[in-house]
Amino acid sequence: MSERKYRQSGYQNDAPRESRAPQGPREKKEGPRGRGLGAPTSTVFRCARCGTERAIADIIVPETVCAQCGTDLHTCSNCVSFDTSARWECRRVEEIPARVAKKSTRNECAVFSPKEAQEVGRQHDRATSKDARSAFDALFKI
Repeated sequence: MSERKYRQSGYQNDAPRESRAPQGPREKKEGPRGRGLGAPTSTVFRCARCGTERAIADIIVPETVCAQCGTDLHTCSNCVSFDTSARWECRRVEEIPARVAKKSTRNECAVFSPKEAQEVGRQHDRATSKDARSAFDALFKI
């Protein structure tokens, strides 16, 4: 019987393995990299409950409600400082006098600033399946 435990080639060969030489840094490609980079973007504010888009230029006062679902917009869940892992669920806890119990109801917080998001490519800008189908039919039209 052989002294090797396994009989496959490459297992404990007598020849020493060649060590790889360290490689330098890779060449960086020019232009945008990643998903959505270089695509048209827009900054939007959306209702935390229904996702309805609202103009950023509109000022949100404590009495402001969503046009779609009717919920209050001056809430902790719509604030940029809202963080569920922070104390009192607010990143600016040292600036607020007391904890707000219901995060989805209207409050009079002085440090409220609307949560804005950067969105890549709007839904209505993208081609629909009907557009693709008509382009395919036009390609093979006799």
